[in-house]
Amino acid sequence: MSSSATGVNVSDRPISPDTTRVAWVGTGVMGQSMAGHLLAAGYALTVYNRTASKAEGLVSRGATLAESPRAAAAAADVIFLMVGFPSDVRSTSLDPSTGALAGLAPGGLLVDMTTSDPTLAAEIAEAAAAKSCAAVDAPVSGGDRGARSATLSIFAGGDAAVVARLAPLFKLMGNALYMGGPGAGQRAKLGNQIAIASTMVGLVEGMVYAHKAGLDVAKWLEAISTGAAGSKSLDLYGKRMLERDMAAGFYVRHFVKDLGICLSECQAMGLALPGLALAHQLYVSLLAHGEGGLGTQALILAIERLNNTCLDKKPE
Repeated sequence: MSSSATGVNVSDRPISPDTTRVAWVGTGVMGQSMAGHLLAAGYALTVYNRTASKAEGLVSRGATLAESPRAAAAAADVIFLMVGFPSDVRSTSLDPSTGALAGLAPGGLLVDMTTSDPTLAAEIAEAAAAKSCAAVDAPVSGGDRGARSATLSIFAGGDAAVVARLAPLFKLMGNALYMGGPGAGQRAKLGNQIAIASTMVGLVEGMVYAHKAGLDVAKWLEAISTGAAGSKSLDLYGKRMLERDMAAGFYVRHFVKDLGICLSECQAMGLALPGLALAHQLYVSLLAHGEGGLGTQALILAIERLNNTCLDKKPE
């Protein structure tokens, strides 16, 4: 609802199910659960997904399906993006014909929760401001499990007052921390991915070592989980790897994208992070084997191949 229709600018009104219309672009593994929490809280929800069938679950629960990000934004006061790559973020937000900013009324808010390029986040924030709107970059960590249980870590960048105003929506998805101005949320998430990358390498290397040493890997994981080697990565993915469950909570191809952005940022900073570079190469090897659609726990496959072994077979 525009300010001209109500006499009150949208940006001055508290966010609540009674006063705020929400739209969501990108209803994949993460987006479907995150948007579902908003719908369950009573918000009027309009959704758009490039593959419309992936939005059917939300539509069956009462969401309205839009034909473009622009159409979704035109029906909303706040629009969220949760798409795949920076090119997707650019097209769904900035395309003059179909992008969300083309449909968002003055006073509206655009929140990009995709892990994307910090410089693109700043560009979107500038474009939003030129339309008397505001944009926040708010990528998340916690994977599919965190999305389902509404326990995501949300890294928010943009105007502090706008981020604070979005708190009623963020709290339905997890815990939001304000990281700084436009792009700061993306940079915080990239740092998160750098930390996860080397953690995953260490975890799978430890598992392959335990296997080749003749240990019961399940018991070994249980033993280390409560010590200094315990981690969220172990909790989320240790059992999945043992059970050969490579279904994506977070796609390998998206992690390769994230680590590539990290490496580009590091190059611009003159920063050498060899652990990041090694992890990136190992994950790229999964792409070379056609495994980009698997989850990030599929890193175990790369380390197994390097050592001609497999955790579901007895070590030689």
